[in-house]
Amino acid sequence: MSMQQLSAQDAQFLHLETGNNHAHLMFATIFDPSTAPNGKVRFKDIIRHVESRLDASPVFRRRLMKIPLALDYPYWIEDEYFDLEQHISHARLPDPGDWRQFSIYIARYFSKPMDLNRALWDIMVLEGLDRLPGLAKGCYALIMRVHHCAIDGVSGAHFFTAICDKDAKGTPALELPSTVPDLGDKPGNFDILRRAGISNITSPMKMVRTLVGYSPVLANAVQARFNREAASDAEVPDTRFNAKVSPHKVFDSMMVSLDDMKIVKAKVKGATINDVVLATVSGGLNNYLCHHNELPEQPLAAMVPVNTRTDSGEAENPSNDITSMVVSLPTLTDDPLACLEQVHQATASSKAIKSGVSARLMTDLARHVPGVTMASVMRLVMGMQQSSRLFNVVVSNVPGPRQTLYMCGAKRVADYGMAPIADGAGLFIATPSYAGQMTFNLTSDRDILPDISFLRECLEESFYELLEAAS
Repeated sequence: MSMQQLSAQDAQFLHLETGNNHAHLMFATIFDPSTAPNGKVRFKDIIRHVESRLDASPVFRRRLMKIPLALDYPYWIEDEYFDLEQHISHARLPDPGDWRQFSIYIARYFSKPMDLNRALWDIMVLEGLDRLPGLAKGCYALIMRVHHCAIDGVSGAHFFTAICDKDAKGTPALELPSTVPDLGDKPGNFDILRRAGISNITSPMKMVRTLVGYSPVLANAVQARFNREAASDAEVPDTRFNAKVSPHKVFDSMMVSLDDMKIVKAKVKGATINDVVLATVSGGLNNYLCHHNELPEQPLAAMVPVNTRTDSGEAENPSNDITSMVVSLPTLTDDPLACLEQVHQATASSKAIKSGVSARLMTDLARHVPGVTMASVMRLVMGMQQSSRLFNVVVSNVPGPRQTLYMCGAKRVADYGMAPIADGAGLFIATPSYAGQMTFNLTSDRDILPDISFLRECLEESFYELLEAAS
């Protein structure tokens, strides 16, 4: 085996972890056991299935080894005390077992901290979903949490697909590796000090080289920003979403058809599914804030994570490889299709200038930040977000599998999920897609969004206004 160290971007998510806020991702997937043998899946069947896929990813059996005084980034090493059954638990949804109770249970489970001394994932099998609308009797949820330092949205989707099957017979959805994954050797004290010393000495030089390499592009970008964007680059307004967060998270979700999304997309030349998502969010936030008499006079801004992998095969490697762009949302526009047109123009501009230069530059610089200063850098970034608002909402669109998948013979029928929020950024809207459907998943704070179900209704109204205008 070899020594495996977290990247700077991976380590950022460890420094986001606080007593009030946790930095893990969560996937909640509904399975219908009617397609399984005898129409039933037992808890021990799920344990046995996961055990058969432990070699699908190194995430399953490796843990963190932190370096004293944060002299360098942590290492991934094999969890010498790994016990599969310590990572999988079982529960039943309390009465009345309806959608509201499901949402509350999901949010409470997400709000619990993970044990950072063990492999950074766990699964909860949740039964008792018979009163959820649209589900057959006997359906259950498989709720998986994975820490964000191990995966991002794209590698996370690949990670979860790897433990699924492409048919009820148990044929793996993805080709399983022929060898046991490299979980990482435990470094000795000499190796730790040597590598930490090299990293801290060479990092400033690498940062300078990065800046010099970008200098011609930076000059052009700055000129373009002042010449073309200054007039429209208004200050990001203050909203209820830009408050401190508590340990108590809330969740809700809605589902739409991808075919309907494509009908809307076709009405604006060059528009993408992501543009339709942002237009839906813009209209939904307009409806919600108007209802509370809180709509700012300036447009809201969305931070949109962007996958920077150049090869689709890179998703197999569990890690973070993302940048972001900030998009102005036309929350002051009432015409749905005009809103979509403005979103499309904004995303095209952001991709060309902000994502193409600023965000990519910051990503490259972050790779060279010494481990000993990363904690301070992250505190500075989060302080900037609180003192001068950088955005109002995070909107992440991660395409998922197009084909129907299974596990233990049970059909995978719906995907939901939650993502980390932070002080000053108290609303995260994740929109994963699966088998012709897309869900809009809201993660927020109980004090920030006590009426989260109403925001979900506002998003539904916004989307169907778009669809009606497109039709």
